[in-house]
Amino acid sequence: MQMYLRPAIAGLLLSLCAMTATAESELGQFSRDEALAYSQAAIGNTVSGIELLAADGSPVQLEDYRGKPLVVSLIFTSCHHICPTTTRNLDEVVSKARDALDDDSFNVVTVGFDTANDSPARMRQFRKDNAVEDPRWDFLAGSEQQVEALVQQLGFIYTPSSRGFDHLIQASVLDADGRVYRQIYGIEFPTPHLIEPLKDLVFGRPREQSALDYLGNRIRLFCTVYDPATDRYYIDISVFIGTFVGVLVSIIFGWALIREWRRSLAAGKQ
Repeated sequence: MQMYLRPAIAGLLLSLCAMTATAESELGQFSRDEALAYSQAAIGNTVSGIELLAADGSPVQLEDYRGKPLVVSLIFTSCHHICPTTTRNLDEVVSKARDALDDDSFNVVTVGFDTANDSPARMRQFRKDNAVEDPRWDFLAGSEQQVEALVQQLGFIYTPSSRGFDHLIQASVLDADGRVYRQIYGIEFPTPHLIEPLKDLVFGRPREQSALDYLGNRIRLFCTVYDPATDRYYIDISVFIGTFVGVLVSIIFGWALIREWRRSLAAGKQ
């Protein structure tokens, strides 16, 4: 009897091993190249019709953030290393952006995409654990349907894996009308990768403003420069002064040429 059982047991064990290997293979089917192409293809998409939940459980429409640029990061709260590190690094760059572009010039939201676990309470705890104190940065949860709609519009792919989920480390920069303007990648990324598109959206895009505000924003667009030595932005008025002096010299030189040309014409007629 035992002679017949042993092959059967061995066959069952081999089947279980094959099933496990197949499951692991299916879990690991994440292509970084495909995810990156999908993410880039989302640039220009308008994010709309998304209702999420604030930390207190109240409904939040992403369209409520219209009128200013919006940075959207995606995390899952059961991630204990990558997502917290990414969030803390993003917090550092956002702080530098506030200094360079004014505190109230843009908003940030972090959304939990693991809808089975990322409740408003978990998102609130995630914020606390990572010491994010920016008052213009909200941590949001959502239903499976709403989160799926959001990640589709943002061009974000995530795949279940033995580590929880495989996904690109991605933050999306939306313009004031809710269109995806730029995708930022990486746990740590160079400061200009986030601040340059925000600077363009805050200072460089036409909107309702007085002529004086428009002029001031154009000056700040060109004079807000990055210093790699300090990893900070500062206003370098010398850029504007140099441009102004160059234009002034060109005008004076042009005026002098025209005056001499008129004198030569008048001398030729005599």
